[in-house]
Amino acid sequence: MNEFQVAIIGGGPAGYTAAECAGKAGLSVVLFEKKNVGGVCLNEGCIPTKTLLYSAKIFDYTKHGKQYGITVPESSFDLKQIVMRKAKVVRKLVLGIKARLKAENVTIVEGEAQILDAHHIQCKEETYSCENLVICTGSDTFVPPIPGVSEVDYWTHREALDNKEVPASLVIVGGGVIGMEFASFFSSLGVQVTIVEMLDKIIGPMDRELSAMLQAEYAKRGIRFLLSAKVVGISQDESGFTVSYENAEGSASVTAEKLLMSVGRRPVTTGFGLENLQLELNGRNIKVDEHMQSSVPGVYVCGDLNGVSLLAHTAVREAEVAIHHIIGQDDRMSYRAIPSVVYTNPEIAGVGLTEEEAEKKGIAHKVVKLPMAFSGRFVAENEGVNGVCKLVLAEDDTVLGAHILGNPASELIVLAGMAIEKGMKVNEWKQYVFPHPTVGEIFREF
Repeated sequence: MNEFQVAIIGGGPAGYTAAECAGKAGLSVVLFEKKNVGGVCLNEGCIPTKTLLYSAKIFDYTKHGKQYGITVPESSFDLKQIVMRKAKVVRKLVLGIKARLKAENVTIVEGEAQILDAHHIQCKEETYSCENLVICTGSDTFVPPIPGVSEVDYWTHREALDNKEVPASLVIVGGGVIGMEFASFFSSLGVQVTIVEMLDKIIGPMDRELSAMLQAEYAKRGIRFLLSAKVVGISQDESGFTVSYENAEGSASVTAEKLLMSVGRRPVTTGFGLENLQLELNGRNIKVDEHMQSSVPGVYVCGDLNGVSLLAHTAVREAEVAIHHIIGQDDRMSYRAIPSVVYTNPEIAGVGLTEEEAEKKGIAHKVVKLPMAFSGRFVAENEGVNGVCKLVLAEDDTVLGAHILGNPASELIVLAGMAIEKGMKVNEWKQYVFPHPTVGEIFREF
């Protein structure tokens, strides 16, 4: 009864996608998850943060309603209610995923799985055998060994998501995607936010010009940015937290009521018997081929564990490719057009090469950009707000990269991703009829 064609460790986006895909293909599937189906993304990452951010966005609109001819007297928020709604959304989506897996006859085993070898897994004193193994163990929060950090009661994203009290001030160590999204949320609620970032820009991988524009927008709203600042010490007393840092000007510190550590994430590589497989590595990451198969035949590694792209949507596609290879369907993973999005207000999104990457790689290119005001829909819905759509093109006008600052960048970026994946030239967008008025029409204006 414990024999399966596919065994999957980890029930996050990669794991539950692989399970559903394999089940639909008629394979017998067992999925091991030690916490909650849905993984970090659904339970304590992507979905809950976006739920909170949407509440903050609505609150922002009420505060600035006069710009649209709407008066909302004395608008306020209830953080406890916001957090309760977040939990409700998560529960609903978790139940939905479980129902989908059940419909495909996926066996879900709750508990910590231990890999014995490529075809045997142990969980709760039961041993399971499999023909194919798909490992999707995800990643966890990385907290660097800063002096004093282990002695203070800091927040990670988990504590920040469940917090029901509004602090007067918050210092965030790390100005990446997670840091900026929480900065956006708490700033909207009136919290005095300070971001301390080691790099000389926020949201490191994103286009430098647009990142600077987003920073300027949030600086106007009161967020303080300390860039090129190395944190050298953290302490806590009755008044709050003190973060000491060094920059080109010397040593200084910033204090706040709460501290959020948001430096990054690292793949989970221990605690489930990975070492028993002796997989070939690519640097510190597990080496996989274009089918997501490791150096051991029948063992596939999807999601954060292979270290290529620590994004939920990348993990979903990798899982599909792995199962397609198992069932003999021709499919290969491409990383040429993986979109990245920061769900601030306004949103910022990018796909393909940035201008800086093209220059570093020595790729001949040109940059064209338009203000989002070229879209009538954008102007109608974004009073007094500027935005930019920027394209990185090859010399023959093939789209190499696209970067957007302005709502709804997260929904638009896939249009550019498709163009990059298909090797389209910029004028090919004009062959398609876009509904009018839509913000997406901006692509036809180039």
